[in-house]
Amino acid sequence: MDILLVASAFNSLSQRVFAELSDRGHRVDVVLASHGAEAVRAAVSESRPELIIAPMLKTALPDDVWREHTCLIVHPGPPGDRGPSALDWAIAEDAPRWGVTVLQAGAAMDAGDVWAAESFTVPPVGKSDLYRNEVSDAAVAAVLLAVQRYADGSFKPTPQRDPTIRVVWRDFFRQERRRIDWENDSTETVLRSLRAADSQPGVLDELLGREVFLHGGAPEDQLRGRPGDLLATRAGAVCRATRDGAVWILELRPRKNSGDPAPFRRPAASVLASFPAPPGTTTGSERGRPPRSGERPPRLPEVTAPLELPPERTTWTDIRYRRRGDIGYLAFSFPGGAMSTSHCRRLLAAYRYALTQSAPVLVLGGSRDFFSNGIHLNVIEASADPAGESWANLNAMNDLVEAVLRTTDRLVVAALGGNAAAGGVMLALAADEVWCRDGVVLNPHYRRMGLYGSEYWTYSLPRRVGTETAQRLTTDAVPVSAASAARIGLADRLVPAPAREFPAEVGRMAAELAAAPGLGRRIAMKAAARRADERRRSLAEYRRAELARMHGVFFDPHAPYHALRSAFVRKLPHGSARPLSTAVGQVTGGVR
Repeated sequence: MDILLVASAFNSLSQRVFAELSDRGHRVDVVLASHGAEAVRAAVSESRPELIIAPMLKTALPDDVWREHTCLIVHPGPPGDRGPSALDWAIAEDAPRWGVTVLQAGAAMDAGDVWAAESFTVPPVGKSDLYRNEVSDAAVAAVLLAVQRYADGSFKPTPQRDPTIRVVWRDFFRQERRRIDWENDSTETVLRSLRAADSQPGVLDELLGREVFLHGGAPEDQLRGRPGDLLATRAGAVCRATRDGAVWILELRPRKNSGDPAPFRRPAASVLASFPAPPGTTTGSERGRPPRSGERPPRLPEVTAPLELPPERTTWTDIRYRRRGDIGYLAFSFPGGAMSTSHCRRLLAAYRYALTQSAPVLVLGGSRDFFSNGIHLNVIEASADPAGESWANLNAMNDLVEAVLRTTDRLVVAALGGNAAAGGVMLALAADEVWCRDGVVLNPHYRRMGLYGSEYWTYSLPRRVGTETAQRLTTDAVPVSAASAARIGLADRLVPAPAREFPAEVGRMAAELAAAPGLGRRIAMKAAARRADERRRSLAEYRRAELARMHGVFFDPHAPYHALRSAFVRKLPHGSARPLSTAVGQVTGGVR
């Protein structure tokens, strides 16, 4: 079937729907609604679709399009739910279950006939995590069912006036509803507000006399202070006291009209450090206490967490190691999957620590949500020297990948519970085995950011999928489903588990691997294979060749990378309005 996807952005859900439909033999084109109604009309005229699906749409389809074609809208709410902030309300109201509905486009928002619906249990996670996992799983199941029902022609959609459907309109979830009352709100209330706003739009608040949006939130079990006080930093996050505890805020985003040259999300501590002192303010340290709103911060203490965090602790940390018998687990989770120079260096230090343990199997990742998306474009864009920071970040990423490639005394497993892109895919491919949760989407390419790529991709990718397929993957630059990744050799095993069950299933599979009778022989063969590969062409030579190409891009101010990066980070329009298809692959922009 010829299907056209109309999306406001080629985001994680749009990519997954694209990949899943393509896997099933449909010819799928994509047009970005952000290019305007005429671009949508032109795409419809050019591709002549049998069916139009909108997996993520912030604006209405043109009237003539939905009147003349069957158009199915994916709404992230159960049947009868209407309004633009469905997930925000679900999390804010602590809904135990939620759903996704595929409905037919019409004159009224979210009021069309229901073609399919799926429900799920709502875990205590941020909105973006929920969207990429439970919502994505339910949306794909509902879309595939709706497409099948359209194809066989026998299904009669259910009108929302059906008495079994309870219609509820929920208004746009405005900042007034998100506002945190630090003096009176409990830690759980604060966390719910932060989760409902993650990753967009964030919670508008005031810190040190400036308005910022708070992004990400995690509980802290030991640090305490006066409600609203800033208490400490850790790995770029800041800890802030609540009425009955404290929370870690991972990222901040200055307001666009604030005059800040970098009004986009980045590590919270770095945003605070960039604030100039308001005229006539004092520091908290001058008064012998932590800083409060309107004051200039002193150097907040960096309170580290142990790499092997005791199980009774509930504090936040982005890198953890634990040992279970013959298995070591090195888990990491960075906001948006982006890895800055600091992230890479800290993860490398943790990896080296893991290598000092005698476990013959080491699992990297294994958590829900993003595995890695490679270098941190937001931190690079905010840098006074973006070219220099790009270079430092890439070399730090290369150091990490090289350490994995050179590990010959144990088996390393990359367990991907969430999506990966660019250098994040290459980090996974450096492992001996790649396990992907069914539903993960991989983007093993760099092209859309105007980059040649590094992280030893010219070694790892062809040895996995062959030279011809590696060339196609990096040139076509289209998303790859977990099932397709397994089929072409990009992944070794599919893990058919919901996001909440993925860590436990990885543990079970790792235990089987560690107990396999041929483990010692596999490790010995791995070491021999690495020596043979090194004789043919050294890793150092792969690195030199890749970095020579990347250096030329980073330090050329006219290279497209700089404009593409800036547009992606700052969410500016760019690129072509041409549709993307399984045949030509022409969507532009970021893929995170």
